Amino acid sequence: MNIQTSRFGQLEVDETRLITFERGILGFPDTSTYALVQTGEESGFYWLQAIDKPDLAFVVCDPRLFVPDYRAPVKTEELMPIDLADANAAQIFIIVNKVDDLLTGNLQGPLVVNVENRKAKQLVLSDKRFSTRHPLMRLPKEHQMSRTG
Repeated sequence: MNIQTSRFGQLEVDETRLITFERGILGFPDTSTYALVQTGEESGFYWLQAIDKPDLAFVVCDPRLFVPDYRAPVKTEELMPIDLADANAAQIFIIVNKVDDLLTGNLQGPLVVNVENRKAKQLVLSDKRFSTRHPLMRLPKEHQMSRTG
């Protein structure tokens, strides 16, 4: 399947890399299908690219790369819409943001993906241990150049 992106132009995406959020992602309820695009073979970061909106994409990663003991407290009924019985069988991603030279992750709004059917849901956690801007890492100097456009 070919999709158009604002960052990479046209991309060919394997349909097994499509993820469906029935209710969308917070702030984007009308966009349900995204492609998970790997940023590099050695990278733990991915682009979650909307397949029908070239300008809509999120950088995501597995939170355990930076917070090894991270566990999203998920209730079984929260997993029913994505046909998942066991939270341990899910792939968890967090949305990553760049603030100056710091990458932060939204640990309060994890994305839970059923790897069997690729249905997903964004959770909103009330656990105050987690932040929407949890510091993940500082970028090396070469990535700190001023932004253009």
